Amino acid sequence: MPSSYLLQSPSFSTNLKLPSKPRTPTPTPCSLSVKASSSSSSSSSNNTPASTASKGNNIRDEARRQYLTNPPQNQNFSAKYVPFNADPVTNTESYSLDEIVYRSQSGGLLDVQHDISALKAFPGSYWRALFDSRVGKTTWPYGSGVWSKKEWVLPEISSDDIVSAFEGNSNLFWAERLGKHFLEMNELWVKHCGISHTGSFKDLGMTVLVSQVNRLRKMNKPVFGVGCASTGDTSAALSAYCASAGIPSIVFLPANKISIAQLVQPIANGAFVLSVDTDFDGCMQLIREVTSELPIYLANSLNSLRIEGQKTAAIEILQQFDWEVPDWVVIPGGNLGNIYAFYKGFHMCKELGLVDKIPRLVCAQAANANPLYLYYKSGWKEFKAVKASGTFASAIQIGDPVSIDRAVYALKQSNGIVEEATEEELMDAMAQADSTGMFICPHTGVALTALMKLRKSGVIGPTDRTVVVSTAHGLKFTQSKIDYHSNNIKEMACRFANPPVSVKADFGSVMDVLKKYLSKTPK
Repeated sequence: MPSSYLLQSPSFSTNLKLPSKPRTPTPTPCSLSVKASSSSSSSSSNNTPASTASKGNNIRDEARRQYLTNPPQNQNFSAKYVPFNADPVTNTESYSLDEIVYRSQSGGLLDVQHDISALKAFPGSYWRALFDSRVGKTTWPYGSGVWSKKEWVLPEISSDDIVSAFEGNSNLFWAERLGKHFLEMNELWVKHCGISHTGSFKDLGMTVLVSQVNRLRKMNKPVFGVGCASTGDTSAALSAYCASAGIPSIVFLPANKISIAQLVQPIANGAFVLSVDTDFDGCMQLIREVTSELPIYLANSLNSLRIEGQKTAAIEILQQFDWEVPDWVVIPGGNLGNIYAFYKGFHMCKELGLVDKIPRLVCAQAANANPLYLYYKSGWKEFKAVKASGTFASAIQIGDPVSIDRAVYALKQSNGIVEEATEEELMDAMAQADSTGMFICPHTGVALTALMKLRKSGVIGPTDRTVVVSTAHGLKFTQSKIDYHSNNIKEMACRFANPPVSVKADFGSVMDVLKKYLSKTPK
């Protein structure tokens, strides 16, 4: 990888009220009260206060006033930590979300378990209508794509403790030309999670984690600040949300392994940044040791709170398809929490009756950091961590992923597949996508490469509705694009490079160049 790439050293309101018991007969969305509002009207909803704040109040003040005026009734939703994949019948180990705990007694991962029986008291049609009613509002906190699903995320947190930039609700883009021209597909879609507050999907999980930390600090829990190891995007999200809440953030970054654009974000947001002479896995080991000794809350995906926010992207995809389920969802994988988050979101929608199936999942890894791919190809016989090599997909340059067990579970439950992309493949795929009007990150290039391979082998059909998850904004990775289009990457053909043409500043020279270009351009 070139060294230049790295830094050295409100018009209507909605009245949807949770009934005290399931309705009989089961209501449909049209039977729920959804009405237009005027400036003199006020919402009687306990879930979705009026989006226009009273004079002199901001949207948080208005949410607080609505809460005090109409406190929630019979909303017995709850969640707790349990050991990941524990037997729901025999397991007795659990923890309150207000406890500071990251691992089970056996040292395994934890998961946030919701009271599904309480959520099932209301039919899938109710949840669909409720979630749909909150889209596009400025009502606190439901204007967020994450907190519009608050009952399924952190049901017991006060809206007053929530730290949000109204993240989520990201674009689901029909990639018509890319699909037809390069993949012979009619139904290729790209979920642009990188069109977010800090430019990556990490915002979805960080709003949840920092909100819970905000709550813990108000409860006088021993939390001075929040820390993370990062390959770039996690630190950007953490520092932004902590800055918004006035909470100190501490970031461990691997020296010389992330883009300048990624590094400048936590610096600009006031984080305490440590540039550590190791890779991500080394930073992860250090932050785990530090958080066990100091009152610093661990923000990495080892912490299962982030999964709760990230899973809402899966629910959004279903919403954006009018609650129709796509055939495939392709997700780049590094530390592997996101593949499980998508599975969890899809599974909850199926379990609670919003849809009747889940899509097949594909996890795409860079060949230079591919422990999950190797594990999959072995038939899940034995997992071995790898020493990750340099990759343009720097955010997934992880050789010992924390969420390996979560990822394997999600893939097995969804009849999923794992694919890999070489550096040349992912950069070519990124350039091909960009040539059709997008501006994607290298990690999305990894996912597109996986899709191309599965199309070529016939696993994914030409009419299969397929969603590629774009995890970060291309503007974070401009140097990689410059190097590619400048043919400045060693041992890479850069087949789709489009360098500028130098021309003399006279009419004849310009005309000659343009005529030559036009003669070669397909009509």
